[in-house]
Amino acid sequence: MQMKGFNLSTAFPQLRRIVGACFMAMLLVGISLSSWLPTAQADVYNKEILLNADFSNRDLTDASFTKADLRGSDFSNSDLRGVSFFAANLEDVNLEGANLSVATLDSARFARANLTNANLEGAFAFNTEFRRAIIDGADFTDVDLRDDTLEILCAAAQGTNPVTGRNTRDTLYCE
Repeated sequence: MQMKGFNLSTAFPQLRRIVGACFMAMLLVGISLSSWLPTAQADVYNKEILLNADFSNRDLTDASFTKADLRGSDFSNSDLRGVSFFAANLEDVNLEGANLSVATLDSARFARANLTNANLEGAFAFNTEFRRAIIDGADFTDVDLRDDTLEILCAAAQGTNPVTGRNTRDTLYCE
């Protein structure tokens, strides 16, 4: 910028450096503050009554349904990795094609639940009730189950999981 007999760039030679330093400082502060922003959090439905709810085809990774009443709900084809269904009531629930790997299912009730082609690999399911559950093609690889539960599941086990390619009876170590 030129004014009569006055040159801004020569009058303030360090102005450019100061403005540049201020800009860099603001940029660094902005980056630092962005690391403090809250991250996305999993959904929490603890102790909720969600009868016949539609959770189908959803990504519910790491969500919590601890002690929730989910009777008749639909979780078909949902991503439920790491979900907590601890002590939840999942009677008559549709979990067909759901990914329940490393989910917490302890003390949950899956009576008459449809687990067709579900992947339960590595899930925690000790003391879980699967009375009259449909488990055709379900993958129970590395799922720790009580002996009486294993007996019930082996009586109904058949099919091969289309995603993992594992036979249901083999994943349960049925004889």
